[in-house]
Amino acid sequence: MKRRDFVRLGWATVIATGTSEFRSAFAQSPVLENVPAPLLHPMATLEPGATGRAADFNLRIAPMIVELAPQVVISTIGYSNKVPGPLLRMREGQRVIVDVVNDTDVPEYVHWHGLFVPSEVDGAEEEGTPPVPAHGRRRYEFVAKPAGSRWYHSHTMAMMDLHRGSYTGQFGFLMIDSANDPGVYDQEVFLALRGWEYFLSTMDQDEMAADPNDPMPERPANPDPRPNGLEVSAALYSINDKMLGAGDPLRVRQGQRVLMHLLNAGSQIHRVALPAHKFQVIALDGNPVPAPQLVSVIEIAPGERVDAIVEMNEPGIWILGELRDDARQSGMGIVVEYANYQQPRPQWLAPPISRWDYTIFGTAAPHPAPDQTIDMVFEKVPGGPHGINHWLVNGKEYPHEREFVFRQGGRYRLVFHNRSDDSHPLHIHRHLFELVELNGKPTAGIKKDTVIVPAFGRATVDLIADQPGLTLFHCHIQQHMDFGFMALFRYA
Repeated sequence: MKRRDFVRLGWATVIATGTSEFRSAFAQSPVLENVPAPLLHPMATLEPGATGRAADFNLRIAPMIVELAPQVVISTIGYSNKVPGPLLRMREGQRVIVDVVNDTDVPEYVHWHGLFVPSEVDGAEEEGTPPVPAHGRRRYEFVAKPAGSRWYHSHTMAMMDLHRGSYTGQFGFLMIDSANDPGVYDQEVFLALRGWEYFLSTMDQDEMAADPNDPMPERPANPDPRPNGLEVSAALYSINDKMLGAGDPLRVRQGQRVLMHLLNAGSQIHRVALPAHKFQVIALDGNPVPAPQLVSVIEIAPGERVDAIVEMNEPGIWILGELRDDARQSGMGIVVEYANYQQPRPQWLAPPISRWDYTIFGTAAPHPAPDQTIDMVFEKVPGGPHGINHWLVNGKEYPHEREFVFRQGGRYRLVFHNRSDDSHPLHIHRHLFELVELNGKPTAGIKKDTVIVPAFGRATVDLIADQPGLTLFHCHIQQHMDFGFMALFRYA
């Protein structure tokens, strides 16, 4: 039996055996921090050699051990010996200093995902950000904006090393609070979806098949007949640092409104549900949506965040988890337990079939005409059963010398043509864009920094060039980014 199947079946047994074994598993493991309090600013003295005022936050990059479940212990690299790293909570407009110490043997980059920061601070080598040197330190200083759910993570290339970059535990929540947030909820939880123990395979075992009813406007008449290359898959999954069946449950009371900050900090697209409950989606990538909607399933890609209110009105013990049985039984889930409720075991019920559709959260408002339209065509060069796929943007791998240029203040319409059989979460640094249409369906008012373009699909976004400096664009699946799926926008 493969290790993956052994772990998955073992934990499926724990979940199914009933209350005593299940609670025993809880009792043997550390508490899962579902509700991190706002991080207290330590105002610690600076590390030797640093200058200026004390940091608001301190991060230490170092090897660490993560106990995903009893007898399932892995070694990784993390921030300040926590997975996720410390919650960095700040006020909108606050000038923030973060001191990062790197206790590893290789340089590292910390990317401030979703923030408006200068390119030399953003945390990407391609933009000119200096690294955090091996056994060295670096100070990041920026103004906290815009408000909303942001995050921070390693932006180091991994290539064939599945123990670097986003394959490690280097990620954490960053929350920028706005004075205008009414905060109409009873409990706030931060839930990061994560894969572990990555490996290369000829098939992505955990990817859901495309819906045959999906429009595929970019499907070529003659698809590439070459066999696909090796893909990165995960053997284990967790929400935060615990597999389903380990750690404390998310404890709620009937009638509570729970604000869930969901983050996909992994390398695969996930679809999650909480049986008998609905998510009222109020923000995407930390930005309030024009038309909040109730949905049964949330689809969330690497790099994306979804903020949703869940009204706790169905007493029981439930599993909030991934729709795919393999991924859920391999750890992608957390138990939601109502107070004073007795039940032999947590319950999972497959939700009704539904399709994730960004456009339902938008409006029908017209868009101003752009100053320029930029078409970006994405293609896969299959690597075959013993090779790695490579990715082309407008016919070539990264870099693209002065091919994509913004003029400050200009309004640009970016049209993403996905001519591959993979869905891609496309991320642009240091900017927000507004979704204009998805596979021909128009919408307005939805602001994001990462968008899923479905297999053989098309998405159109509008962007205001208001953040001068080098700006990286890439697929947020690490393997795709590493093997060509990047471009660099420059300001004229």
